[in-house]
Amino acid sequence: MEKEIKQRIRWVELYLETQNADLVCRRCGISRPTLRKWLKRYEQGGLDGLRDQSRRPHNSPNARVGKQEESWILHLRRHRKLGARRIQNELLREHNCLFALATIHKVLVKNKVKPLKRHRKKSEYIRYQRPIPGDRVQMDTCNIGPGIYQYTSVDDCTRYRVLAVFSRRTAANTLLFLDQVIEEMPFPIQRIQTDRGREFFAVKVQEKLMTYGIKFRPNKPGSPHFNHFFGFNSPKLASRILYLRKLLVAFCVFILNRLFEAYRNRKREKLPLVPEQYLV
Repeated sequence: MEKEIKQRIRWVELYLETQNADLVCRRCGISRPTLRKWLKRYEQGGLDGLRDQSRRPHNSPNARVGKQEESWILHLRRHRKLGARRIQNELLREHNCLFALATIHKVLVKNKVKPLKRHRKKSEYIRYQRPIPGDRVQMDTCNIGPGIYQYTSVDDCTRYRVLAVFSRRTAANTLLFLDQVIEEMPFPIQRIQTDRGREFFAVKVQEKLMTYGIKFRPNKPGSPHFNHFFGFNSPKLASRILYLRKLLVAFCVFILNRLFEAYRNRKREKLPLVPEQYLV
């Protein structure tokens, strides 16, 4: 039994014993109307009458939506493509009828009206580019798999790209990739833009850039949106590298199985280590 019901039973029993409402109210800390209410409910329903009852009103004529009002709402939605708030305003303006937004929404859901789709026009954008090839080359790294790091460089004018894959993200690999970029880019590089990764801030990397006369431009802290060309190359290259890794692992497992079988049968010299289809 709930704690509140036990308290109400105590009030009723104490009143039935003493027949003194003033004493019961002072001892239990309740008002006379509260005591009268629960006494009346106890007389009508017994212990069940002491339970909490729903406070929902039996009827609400002000919020009732008739067939006429429902047809107005559906007409405004289907023919004028209005939302709930616009429908509310139009009903008040045209028919002097005010409904809550939740009520209008219930009518639309009840009639299975699909939600509106707003097709916004694409705003004009400014292309992020430089006027001269090699004026700014973006460079960044991306982890595309376990032990696989992709180095990417993109020219902001021509969108010419250079890709490379290394097992670690270190300054030594950055130097190798920098030589590859300088060799493959068909134009001289004037400035390189990177994030604030440690592989780009190494002393050897900075000395290398100074040797080639290339300016170094790191992004400001908290501005990763300046390097935004590198996610487009990752999935395709990563899938190829992972596929080659799986082939290499399968080939190594095959060779090990053949060696173990040869050792077990003590005919190692008669079994070829590599099948003929793998020989070039």
